[in-house]
Amino acid sequence: MSKPAEEQPATKVVTPQSLVTEEEVKAALRLDKGSDALLKSWSMVDFTKKGDNYGCVVSSVQVQYSLNQENMEVVYIAKLNPCRHVKEFKEMTSVMFRKESEFYLNLVPELNSVLTEVGQKALRFPKCFHGCMDKTKEVILLEDLRPQGYQMFDRRRGLDVAHITLILKELGRLHASSRLLQAKTPDQDLAVTHDFLVPDIVADESMGLRDVFHRQLDQSIELLERFGGYERSIAWVKSLKLEFVQLLTKHLGRSKYNVVCHGDCWNNNVLFRYNDDGEPIEVMLLDLQINRLSSPATDLIYLMYTSLNGEVRIPNLNTFLDTYYDTFNTVMEAAGMDMIFTRSELLKEFRSMNVLGAIYAMMVVPFMLLEPEDTPDMDKAENMEELLMEVKEKTLIALDKNPLVKPRFLSVFDEMMDLGLIP
Repeated sequence: MSKPAEEQPATKVVTPQSLVTEEEVKAALRLDKGSDALLKSWSMVDFTKKGDNYGCVVSSVQVQYSLNQENMEVVYIAKLNPCRHVKEFKEMTSVMFRKESEFYLNLVPELNSVLTEVGQKALRFPKCFHGCMDKTKEVILLEDLRPQGYQMFDRRRGLDVAHITLILKELGRLHASSRLLQAKTPDQDLAVTHDFLVPDIVADESMGLRDVFHRQLDQSIELLERFGGYERSIAWVKSLKLEFVQLLTKHLGRSKYNVVCHGDCWNNNVLFRYNDDGEPIEVMLLDLQINRLSSPATDLIYLMYTSLNGEVRIPNLNTFLDTYYDTFNTVMEAAGMDMIFTRSELLKEFRSMNVLGAIYAMMVVPFMLLEPEDTPDMDKAENMEELLMEVKEKTLIALDKNPLVKPRFLSVFDEMMDLGLIP
């Protein structure tokens, strides 16, 4: 007589929120509040909405603790491995979390040190209290900026002059601080002392994004065909596909103006604080998962062509570059160091990367202008093919629903034709 099969224990479902452990919460609390802080309880509290984040899951940890016989509470922002099924994301996710964790925990303190030495304020990043880099279990715990009034800008709207000015000034300070830090060790490159800066999520073919980019170029061609009247642009995009990898490698590689770059600076990766009149007065830079050592123009191009409408970017470009230059130069002068480029050299460097701006616009703009409810569910996709098909379908639907898509997208091609980049 056969025995009944033993019941198999249920497989534990791993969710991003389940990756946070009590030991990690204790470690963050200890670094934040000191060794006398005693953890009493903690819980995960989700607060973001669909479309806010793409490369990770963002949640929060609500912590109750006691210190000096007083009961207190603190909240940490938790960046979590998204635990997605798409295999192409897995290695990339591991690299991205290492880059961001080491940036916050190791590089930012050094950059702030060289800034304060010359009388400059610390960089505007959230404080980082913990980073776990165990593969598939990555967790980063950060300061919660919401109590200070910081909030996200609507990613579907183009940034105006006031918002972009704050970002450009902070990018100038970040880039300049890395030159100050490099000057401390002139015989040892920052890419050696901080090797996490070397892997490039975008340009490195091993990260698995090549097919994604090719699909986005194909989608751009389809969008241009639907709009009509952009035959020259269509032919140009088709030609880009033939040399796409070489273009990324060329423009995102090392430069004679090497600085530490944010790498992913668009309006979803910054927070703003406003005065009583609703005017932006302070900015915080976030999401350093694609940081790199490269030309400062790579950050400027990315920001300008993903986060601005043409009517803001085109007439104000020289003013924007002047704002950036002046802030960079202020830091260099405070340190008694020579500026690394002139205003005209900065403009030339920026213009030399216009093709990168067009590529970024094709990669990002259609996706970022989707309504939150139309954003593809990256957690449910089983493979890259399925995910890219959903992105394409929802982008094409957005053309009829969202009047922002067409002018924002086409303004880039109009500008490239006016500049002579598109023959």
